[in-house]
Amino acid sequence: MKDLISLDKIAPGQCAVVNDLQSTGSMRRRLLDIGLIRNTKVECVGRSPAGDPSAFLIRGAVIAIRSEDCQNILVSLS
Repeated sequence: MKDLISLDKIAPGQCAVVNDLQSTGSMRRRLLDIGLIRNTKVECVGRSPAGDPSAFLIRGAVIAIRSEDCQNILVSLS
Protein backbone atom coordinates (compact mmCIF):
# COMPACT_ATOMS: atom_id res chain seq x y z
CA MET A 1 0.00 0.00 0.00
CA LYS A 2 1.30 3.44 -0.90
CA ASP A 3 1.84 6.07 1.77
CA LEU A 4 -1.00 8.57 2.01
CA ILE A 5 -0.41 12.30 2.31
CA SER A 6 -2.79 15.23 2.32
CA LEU A 7 -3.31 17.11 -0.93
CA ASP A 8 -1.69 20.28 0.45
CA LYS A 9 1.67 18.43 0.59
CA ILE A 10 2.09 17.96 -3.17
CA ALA A 11 4.20 20.52 -4.99
CA PRO A 12 3.42 22.24 -8.28
CA GLY A 13 4.07 19.79 -11.12
CA GLN A 14 3.40 16.70 -9.00
CA CYS A 15 0.53 14.30 -9.64
CA ALA A 16 -1.38 12.23 -7.13
CA VAL A 17 -4.39 9.93 -6.95
CA VAL A 18 -7.25 10.54 -4.51
CA ASN A 19 -7.58 7.82 -1.91
CA ASP A 20 -9.96 9.23 0.70
CA LEU A 21 -12.04 12.34 1.33
CA GLN A 22 -12.35 13.19 5.03
CA SER A 23 -14.31 16.44 4.65
CA THR A 24 -17.86 16.61 5.96
CA GLY A 25 -21.01 18.57 5.26
CA SER A 26 -21.33 21.02 2.40
CA MET A 27 -17.58 21.05 1.70
CA ARG A 28 -17.62 17.28 1.14
CA ARG A 29 -20.54 17.67 -1.27
CA ARG A 30 -18.71 20.42 -3.21
CA LEU A 31 -15.54 18.36 -3.50
CA LEU A 32 -17.50 15.33 -4.69
CA ASP A 33 -19.36 17.52 -7.21
CA ILE A 34 -16.08 18.68 -8.81
CA GLY A 35 -15.01 15.05 -9.20
CA LEU A 36 -12.78 14.40 -6.22
CA ILE A 37 -13.65 10.75 -5.77
CA ARG A 38 -11.43 7.72 -5.16
CA ASN A 39 -8.88 7.00 -7.91
CA THR A 40 -9.20 10.47 -9.49
CA LYS A 41 -5.89 11.81 -10.80
CA VAL A 42 -5.01 15.28 -9.48
CA GLU A 43 -2.14 17.51 -10.61
CA CYS A 44 -0.95 20.57 -8.72
CA VAL A 45 -0.52 23.30 -11.33
CA GLY A 46 0.44 26.15 -9.02
CA ARG A 47 0.07 28.09 -5.81
CA SER A 48 -0.95 31.68 -5.26
CA PRO A 49 1.90 34.07 -4.35
CA ALA A 50 0.87 33.89 -0.69
CA GLY A 51 0.79 30.07 -0.86
CA ASP A 52 -2.95 29.65 -0.37
CA PRO A 53 -5.03 28.59 -2.30
CA SER A 54 -3.43 26.08 -4.65
CA ALA A 55 -4.64 25.28 -8.17
CA PHE A 56 -5.25 21.67 -9.18
CA LEU A 57 -6.08 20.07 -12.51
CA ILE A 58 -9.02 17.77 -11.80
CA ARG A 59 -10.81 15.96 -14.65
CA GLY A 60 -9.78 18.61 -17.18
CA ALA A 61 -10.69 21.66 -15.07
CA VAL A 62 -8.38 23.83 -12.97
CA ILE A 63 -9.83 24.25 -9.48
CA ALA A 64 -8.45 26.39 -6.62
CA ILE A 65 -8.67 24.73 -3.21
CA ARG A 66 -7.69 26.26 0.14
CA SER A 67 -5.00 24.53 2.19
CA GLU A 68 -7.49 24.07 5.01
CA ASP A 69 -9.67 21.97 2.71
CA CYS A 70 -6.74 20.16 1.08
CA GLN A 71 -5.75 18.75 4.46
CA ASN A 72 -8.90 16.60 4.40
CA ILE A 73 -8.10 15.04 1.00
CA LEU A 74 -5.79 12.03 1.27
CA VAL A 75 -3.79 11.11 -1.83
CA SER A 76 -0.96 8.84 -2.92
CA LEU A 77 1.74 10.13 -5.25
CA SER A 78 1.60 8.71 -8.77
